[in-house]
This record gives sequence, structure tokens and C-alpha cells, in this order.
Amino acid sequence: MQNRFPLRALTLFAALAALTSQAQELRPPAYPLVTHDPYFSVWSMTDKLTDSPTRHWTGKPQSMEGVIRVDGKSYQFLGAVPPTYINLLPTGESAPYTAQYTLTKPDAGWEKADYNAKGWKTGPGPFGDNAESRTRWLSSKTDPNGIHIRREFTYDGKLDPDELLLSTSYDDDLTVYLNGTLILTKTCCAGEYRQEPLSAEAKKALRKGRNVLAIHCVSPIGGSFVDVGLVSPVVSKGIETAQQTDVTVTATQTDYGFTAGPVNLHLNFLSPLLLDELEVVARPVTYVTFDVKSRDGKTHDVQVYFGEAGTMATNTGSQEVIGDAGTTASLKWLNVGTRQQPVLQKKGDNVRIDWGYAYLAAPNAEGAQLSPGPIDAMKARFIQAGHVPAGKIALGTGQTYGLAMSLPMGKVGNDVVERHLLLGYDDLYSVQYFGKNLRAWWRRDGKTTMPQLLQTAENDYARLRKKSANFDKQLRSDAEKSGGKQYADLCVLAYRQAIAAHKIVAGPTGDLLFFSKENFSNGSIGTVDITYPSAPMFLLYNNELAKGLLRFIFDYSESGRWKKDFPAHDVGTYPLANGQTYGEDMPVEEAGNMMIITAATVRMDGKPDFAKQHWPTLTKWVGFLKRDGFDPGSQLCTDDFAGHLARNANLSAKAIMGIACYGQMAAQLGDQKTADEHLTLARDLARKWMQMDSEGTHYALTFDKTPGSWSQKYNIVWDKLLDLNVFPTEVAKTEIDFYLTKQQPYGLPLDSRKTYTKSDWIMWTATMADSDKDFRAFVAPVWKYANETPTRVPLSDWHETTDAKQVGFQARSVVGGYYIKMLADYLDKHPKK
Repeated sequence: MQNRFPLRALTLFAALAALTSQAQELRPPAYPLVTHDPYFSVWSMTDKLTDSPTRHWTGKPQSMEGVIRVDGKSYQFLGAVPPTYINLLPTGESAPYTAQYTLTKPDAGWEKADYNAKGWKTGPGPFGDNAESRTRWLSSKTDPNGIHIRREFTYDGKLDPDELLLSTSYDDDLTVYLNGTLILTKTCCAGEYRQEPLSAEAKKALRKGRNVLAIHCVSPIGGSFVDVGLVSPVVSKGIETAQQTDVTVTATQTDYGFTAGPVNLHLNFLSPLLLDELEVVARPVTYVTFDVKSRDGKTHDVQVYFGEAGTMATNTGSQEVIGDAGTTASLKWLNVGTRQQPVLQKKGDNVRIDWGYAYLAAPNAEGAQLSPGPIDAMKARFIQAGHVPAGKIALGTGQTYGLAMSLPMGKVGNDVVERHLLLGYDDLYSVQYFGKNLRAWWRRDGKTTMPQLLQTAENDYARLRKKSANFDKQLRSDAEKSGGKQYADLCVLAYRQAIAAHKIVAGPTGDLLFFSKENFSNGSIGTVDITYPSAPMFLLYNNELAKGLLRFIFDYSESGRWKKDFPAHDVGTYPLANGQTYGEDMPVEEAGNMMIITAATVRMDGKPDFAKQHWPTLTKWVGFLKRDGFDPGSQLCTDDFAGHLARNANLSAKAIMGIACYGQMAAQLGDQKTADEHLTLARDLARKWMQMDSEGTHYALTFDKTPGSWSQKYNIVWDKLLDLNVFPTEVAKTEIDFYLTKQQPYGLPLDSRKTYTKSDWIMWTATMADSDKDFRAFVAPVWKYANETPTRVPLSDWHETTDAKQVGFQARSVVGGYYIKMLADYLDKHPKK
């Protein structure tokens, strides 16, 4: 497989041909396919589209499969069959179960098969404090006992012990015994279920008849969860795969090429996230287009199959789903959703939506046949007959039941034959906001239905394909002008990810609210220090969305619900925005962030109206910064994974920027006295900062100036972007020169304490450089990281600079911060009025 498009047959769309001619050389860590919001987000995490099932960004299979049938022979081109298992002892993700457990320290021998568990409780598994838990078990720093669990099962000897796998998910430390024999110990955590072969000790301990699996888990830090089972894999009979010849990712599209025997197949996923069209970007509809052309000059009989598992609408594969069918003026559609429909009942990080309905639709004119039912049977029928069977609406589990479509391509010769379908998701309600369930922006009138929206999207198909191709080309060109080809590659890769980590909803008064989700960092909703790094892309392309990132934080304070004199960290845990749930405030961090991004939105508007609406709140927050911001006490900043830090010089710089931003906004409001007061104070503090933090060749990590310490002072970048003129230019120059001596193979470390980094902050730091050469010097290792990381997940912003491995986080919105150089160039070309 190649990462660049080779020359090939022209498609029907010249714009797409132009798009491929400028394709990036970067190999993405994962390939975006369907990207709309934190729940409707499906990726391929392998270079070949058939090497693995398609997955939700969390890693759980959300299977889409594609098969092309040419003259009666079938070739798989999309997805792989998700693994299935025979349960000897099921985990909670595959079937309900009950187990004995105790939260007090048991007597010695508790792990043995003949132990008398008198006094233990019985409850449904899994156990923990997240959405997948059925029995509540809370983490405790002071409780060394954790939870002890006993599960009995009968082994009839039919399953081969060499094929058995221990399936586990745990948070934090796990110990497992089989009939009293220790068979597994693990530390830290595994958010996803992991399957591993039984050890020699486990196979020896397994006996015919009654067995006992005994489990101990402790969770002194963070969340708690434990689930352990025994399974045997089912080997599925596959079909021949189409040969993938090329793949490219642009801002709004992922494009694949294949050969399938005597024909070429071109597959395109388009999520038209065009930020200048709010109604379109808020529309949860992706187009999938198939172009087929003969390779040998002969005519061939061709059909295409597309299948979508019910897991698109479930949190776990074992949940029951049911479907529905219907038509619009020019479409036929199917949907699938859970039978129970627990709307907005689950919250958390590693959680998928299990309410609302996933939709599959196709134009009537293209002769598609649509069918709900057992997904394997519908695929098998297509392979045999070239079409899916007549379906019947029925109950099934998400992993076995789904939606399928067959598309007759007819007699395919030298002319390209094209068909397309639409994928959509109707979540009914998207977010709960202080007790009120809010609808997605597209259905804010409470009347528009998903079939109606699909029809609107179908009417828009040709226009959006053309506009998206043109936008993709323009974005790449603009990014290359700002920072070179590698910078453009990274911006392209970040685009859909940054948008899809948010949800656009209509607030109680009709205002636009743009909620982020902290993907794989803690699941918070509307986190201010996620907004801060994400904002540059939205400031650049749609300032209303940038303001939508701020409104709920202002509202939280102005409603009286949040009573402190600095902003909240968040407004809840996604999708429940009922008040801060993060365990600790970040006072200087969030006050500085809100001040800076508000000033940036005012700058982009060219008028101070937004600041004027919230001036009393901004005045309260700047008062806090003036009092406590310059020399901050021990507290967390946005880089909270690095722990508490007192006298943090970069955090102090943020406070200074915040004070200066308030001064600038005061001037825009016509209050020159207040403006002069705050800008003068900020400049005085900047000079004091330089004196207190200087180490000669660079500025230290903290004002304590531990010998050899340093950190990226990325917060100072706003001095340049907003023309604040607070820090002398020598500060940025000194830091940039020093940072260039600290580069590692995969990037500039965040600071002197560790070798890990945050790629969004590297982009901000690089934007402080005066020369294009220096900017590209910082970008190149980040590009190398994205291209070479062995961690195949949607782009992680927290990685090791020594080996390119993910440290944590993935699929987060903060990669929108990569656009800060483009934003800087835009502001430079459009001076403030």
C-alpha cells in the first residue's frame, strides 16, 4: 500500500482529482471515516482498510463492512469481521452475570475453590463507578482492601484450553486466581477489554466440572472498574480482500483506491464539516461514495454491499437493538437503536452512545436494496446472490444485528459508474444542561426529523462534494504558506478530529453552545483548558463557534451557580453539564484562559459586543488575576498530568496575558483609563517576571529557579497574536534559541521534568519564532511523531519525544491548536481596527 495517490483512472469529479494530486505523505496514526461529534465518530486504525474492524475513537468496534461483487466473485474492501467469542465465563460486555463479592478484607484462602464465602454479597457484574458498572464499587485512596470477587463456572472439557483467553478490563491493579492458583497480576489499568492466552499455570489449574475464578482489584487513584471472564475465539471464514492501492486524508474527506479483480474501486468518505456553514457542520450526516471502472476494457457485472452493525448505537455489543424503515421524497432509509433508549443516562469517558438511532439511507433512483437483520446472514446472502435478503424488523444484539444495503452498479465498462449512500445519527437529545435536556443544533426547532435532514443532505450532495473538495485544497494551500508541507499535513489531520470532539447544541435561550468532551483524559464537558488550546481553529474559521465555547462558562458564573471569583474548570461530565465535576479547581489557568480567548473573539469580531455582555464577570476574574495570578501558589495548570507546581512561570505569563487582554478589551469599549491601567500593570509585571525567572540563556520552570529547569512558555504567544506588546521581543527570542537545543527525535519536551510533550503546545511555542526556518524546525519532529508512532489511535496530543509512543489522551479537540500559526498569519494580514 502507498500513502500517496498514484496516477489512476479519473473519477467523475475533477475536483477530487485535483485533491489527490496534492495529497500528504504523512501516514496518519488513524484514518477518520465518520466524524461528527464525540459519539458519532468512526475510524480505521490500520493502514489497510480491511486489516481490522472499523472502530469508535475509543477503540470499540463499530463495524462497517463493504464488499464488491464482480462477475459473481466477492472481494472485501471495507472493515474486517469483528472478533466474536464463545463464553465459558462471560464478561459484562457480552452477557449479564452475577457474582459473589465483598468490600471488606476476607479470611485467608478466599481464592480457593472450597472456600466458604458466607457473608459475602451477591450482585451483577461488572463492578465499579462508571457507566458500564452494574454494581457500584467506589475507588478509595485510604482503602487497601479494594474488592474481592468469586465467580463459579462449569467446564465440560469441550473447549480447547490452548484456545481459551482471559478477558479483562480493570482500574487500577488486578490479581486473578483460578481454583486457588495465581494466574494473572496486572498494575495500573486497562480501559478496554484485553484478551490474552491462559498461562501454563492457568491451564494446569483448569479442571473438568466446577471451577472458581477469584478476582481482587484495588483502585487507589481515579475511577474504579473490574470485569474478568474466560472466552474462546470463533474463527470466521473470510473472503478474498480487494487490493488497496492508495489512501489519502484531506480536511473533510478520506479517500481509498482498490483493485478488485478486473475493476478499480474508488471509495470516498465525506463528512462536510464546512465551518462557514453552521447548518451543514451541525448536520450529523456522512456521505459514502463508490466509483467503479473496468481495468481491462471489458464489461463486468458489479454489485456493492455495505453493512453497519447495531453497535453504532450501543455502548456494549450485548445491548438489544431494534430497527425501523421508511422513505422520503427521494430516499429509502433504515435505522437501528437500543430497545431501552436510556436517553442521557450514561456519562463518562470510555462510553459510547446507547440512545437515539443510527441511520443508513440511499437514493431511490440508484436501485439500492436495504435490509435490517442478522449482519452475518445478510452479508452471506449478498456474496451468494448479489443482493441482500428482504429484511424483517426484529430484536437482536448490537454485535449481531444491523443494517445492510446492496447497490447494483450494473454493467461496468470504461466509463465510471457511481453510487452513494448516507450515514446519519439522531441522538434525540444531546446534552443535559443544568437539568434541562438540550437538542442538537440541527433539530433545535423540535420538529425536524432525521429522515427530513437526510433528504436535505441528499439535495445538497453534489454542491457539498464540490465545495468540500475546493475547501480541502484551499486549506492545504493556506497551511503550506503559513508553515510548509509538514505543517499542512498536520493541520489537515487535525481538522475533523478537532470538530468531532464537540457537540453543537441550542441553549435554553436559543444561543449556540459548543460543548467539548475531554476524550480519554477524564470525560469532562466544556473544560476551559480544553477550549483554550482548541480555540485557534474556530477563531480562524467561525468565530461564533469560538464564542460558543465560552458562553456556558459565563452563564455558570453569572447564574450564581458558580460562586468563586475565578471560572470553573468544567460544567460536568459529558454529556451531563450540570456543574463542575473535576475534583480540583485551576484558578489562574481558567481565569487566564477565559480572558485571553474572550479577547481573541473580540479581535476576530472587530467589535467589543461579546465582552460588553460579560464585562462584570470579566472584571471579577481580572481582579482575581491581579491578586493571585502573578506568583501562583501550588496548583494545577492545564498540564495537570505533570502534577501540582508552585510559582509556575508559564502560568504566571498566562495571568499577565489575561490582565493585558482585559486592558485591550477596555480600550475597545472606550474606557481608556482602565485600558492604560491594566496594560501598564501587565508590562510592569512582565519586566518583574523577567528579573525573577531569568537563567541567562533561558527562563526557568518556576520562580524558584531550580538549576537546569526550563519549560515551554507557550502562553506568551498571545502577546504576538493580539499585538499586546507586553513582553520585550528578546524573551521569545531567548526561549526559542534555547528550545532548539532541547529538541528530541519526536519533539520538544514540555519541560525539564520529563521527556514527554504536548504537540499542541509545541505548535504554540513554534509560532513565537520570528523565522520560518525555526518554526519548521519545531514542526518537523511532530510530523515525524504522527508519521511513525506505533500507537494506532486517533491523533494523541500527549506523547513521548524519545520513542513516539502515546503517553495518554486521544481523539481530543486540542489539536485545533495546531492552527495557531495560520491564525497568527491571518491576524497579521488583518490589523485590528
